[in-house]
Amino acid sequence: MATRTSGKGSGKRPTPRTGSRPAPAKRTPAGSRSRSGSGSRPARNRQVATGQDPVSWVFMMIGKLVIGFWLLLAHGMGGAVRALGQGARDLDPAHRRDGLGLSVLAGAIVLAAMTWRDTKTGVAAVVDAVVHGTVGALTWSVPFLLGLLAWRFLRHPDQNAETGRMGIGWTALLAGILGIVHVAHGTPYPSGGVNDGMDKVSAAGGMLGFLVSAPPSSILPAFITIPLLLMLSGFGVLVITATPVHRVPERLAEIRHMLFQRPEDSPAKGTKPLPRPKRTRKKPGADEEREVGDNVKPYDTPVLSEEGGRRADHAPEIVPGLVDDEPEAAAAPGKAPSQPPLPTPAPRKVEQLVLSPQAGPYTLPDTQMLRAGSAPKPQTKANTIVVNALSSVLEQFAIDAQVIGFTRGPTVTRYEIELGPAVKVEKVTALTKNIAYAVKSADVRILSPIPGKSAIGVEIPNTDKDLVSLGDVLRSQVAQADHHPMIVGLGKDVEGRTIVANLAKMPHILIAGATGAGKSTCINGLITSILMRSTPDEVRMVLVDPKRVELNTYEGIPHLITPIITNPKKAAEALEWVVGEMDRRYDDLAASGFRHVDDFNKAVRAGKLVPPPGSERVYQPYPYLLVIVDELADLMMVAPRDVEDSIVRITQLARAAGIHLVIATQRPSVDVVTGLIKANVPSRLAFATSSLADSRVILDQPGAEKLVGQGDALFLPMGASKPMRLQNAFVSEKEIADVVGHCKTQMQVEYRDDVAAPATAKREVDEEIGDDLDLLVQAAELIVSTQFGSTSMLQRKLRVGFAKAGRLMDLLESRNVVGPSEGSKAREVMVKPDDLPGLLADLRGE
Repeated sequence: MATRTSGKGSGKRPTPRTGSRPAPAKRTPAGSRSRSGSGSRPARNRQVATGQDPVSWVFMMIGKLVIGFWLLLAHGMGGAVRALGQGARDLDPAHRRDGLGLSVLAGAIVLAAMTWRDTKTGVAAVVDAVVHGTVGALTWSVPFLLGLLAWRFLRHPDQNAETGRMGIGWTALLAGILGIVHVAHGTPYPSGGVNDGMDKVSAAGGMLGFLVSAPPSSILPAFITIPLLLMLSGFGVLVITATPVHRVPERLAEIRHMLFQRPEDSPAKGTKPLPRPKRTRKKPGADEEREVGDNVKPYDTPVLSEEGGRRADHAPEIVPGLVDDEPEAAAAPGKAPSQPPLPTPAPRKVEQLVLSPQAGPYTLPDTQMLRAGSAPKPQTKANTIVVNALSSVLEQFAIDAQVIGFTRGPTVTRYEIELGPAVKVEKVTALTKNIAYAVKSADVRILSPIPGKSAIGVEIPNTDKDLVSLGDVLRSQVAQADHHPMIVGLGKDVEGRTIVANLAKMPHILIAGATGAGKSTCINGLITSILMRSTPDEVRMVLVDPKRVELNTYEGIPHLITPIITNPKKAAEALEWVVGEMDRRYDDLAASGFRHVDDFNKAVRAGKLVPPPGSERVYQPYPYLLVIVDELADLMMVAPRDVEDSIVRITQLARAAGIHLVIATQRPSVDVVTGLIKANVPSRLAFATSSLADSRVILDQPGAEKLVGQGDALFLPMGASKPMRLQNAFVSEKEIADVVGHCKTQMQVEYRDDVAAPATAKREVDEEIGDDLDLLVQAAELIVSTQFGSTSMLQRKLRVGFAKAGRLMDLLESRNVVGPSEGSKAREVMVKPDDLPGLLADLRGE
């Protein structure tokens, strides 16, 4: 379709061609001036340009110079301000916060200097008039309020998350007070009337007091207006203190308890604190005044933890500073428990345990070799956001429940929800997915109820985690108060309490979790704790590391009784040696009449044990023997029957002999952690697992599949009904290397020759037997001892197939152990039980 290029109906103006006449001037609306068209101004401009009217030309040039200078100055100032703003954005947030706080403090000082003086002139008079006109009689308090605001800005950022809430509370409080002052002065208006005027308003409550009090006082009498304004001020106080109305009696009780309780009535602050126990190693025989057999206490537990924790009470807001900073203060009824004290360095040892006259004293490593972790945060802004989200979910589903507080741990925070009367717990637990959606986290775990509390716990991971260091755990008061050599540091629980455990009371523990969940770090923490707290005379270790790279750092430490075992077959032999060591210890305990190795050792150190007449036996104290298997799955793949039998026998009997087992695996399946192993390992430590089935294998209950990893664990000690959630302590490779290096300089390692089976001469085994020697020996022992030769019996007892059982029977027939086959009858056994040892030796080629 052709388009028109000219005419009235054309929407476009034709493009001028080269050589054509210029386009006509652009039309302008009536009353407007054209900058480039015809008219009087262009004519004058042309006259100025040709030298006509020089005065106008001079003024025009001056104007252009002034405009140019102004634009240059504006561009320069704008660039400088933008550069400063960009630099301010590059500053650290702490510096920006400090700058804001100092600016507000400077403003408070300047305002005080302007408003508190009797003589005011110039700018000070104007500022004083403005402030008086705004807040009236309370002008003197404005500098104090600005100073308080500056102090909040200059505080630690973790304690400064509620400045907005505090501002709202203080505004409501001051507005109510100013309204009452304004009503007390007759409610003057800014203009009109004999008793009105701005001076009267400034002397009363100012414009703020007028805006608050004038509307109600115009329709209500003063005896009603003043209580309403008091309610406004009271609301401000509740917002400032984060106290809901239903908790007002509780807060008043706390204040009365704090003000009027006599010092002798307060068990927390009135009593003189006990001196801190020194961390010294006792000499042999130093504890002989204890009764024999007092190592078992009723309702004893292997877990040692600090009392109290960090808890914030609010509904739904949080007040910084509600947590008591005194480590030993007992919480009053309804009061938040105490915050755990920051770990302090342990005192140096006064006495050292002497190993032998030749070896010299053994000095334990200094706890300062282990670095400190991050400072615990009682609360952050993220906690407030989660509390509001939880409260919103409860309101949306019309559930009569409220968030009454939370306890912030290193990795997760547990929020406490209190139900109203006649509200089912299932109404809250059924909202797991809704809560996860509201708090933007898929790893939400609900406890119903929290152990020891009438509240539902909602555990939500922290977006800003704290680092739990093994050094902080071992330097804590709870770790230093107990001098048992088998105390190990585990970490901190959800309430921020330090958790340590006594391996001798567990007495065996299974550690399992997916790859990368923190299992290897936990093993390193256990071994490092033993090296930090015990000498080689107190604890000896057997380390089994089939992966060859996890525990090689500890090679050569004096606590080892054998080199680190990496061959699964040798590991099975080492476990058999441990069983033999257990039997030898029980023989001594039975002969001496003791039931526990601790009682036996105390009697030996006291010289109460005398060897039988004619015996050259010299009694020596038995050290604790700690066996750590880093990967059980590799052992179960090579020699499942031998390993399972040894582990079951150790776990069933070795507790009283001072032998304790730590089993770790990253494949917690039923073929690795069998039912017999689980039945005899009462303590469990589960890290994050990939499935619910793995969690049930470890803990016999769900929960581990919802852990967040990186040391987040569920600890189920012996005798506990529900697992305890904790963040495992972290120890770096450099710290481990420093501790190991210190231990190696104190004493040379001495291995025992009888742990690993010595290399024997090459056995002459018939080629036709091949790799079936072990099965053949078992079959021969079974048939000779029972005097019953049956292929089906070998299938059942040895758990082999028909072909393998028939081959074993043929081998035994060729060696005259059994007679020939007689159909369905059992074969005749040719060897008597008394000749069994010789037969087995012949089969082995010995």
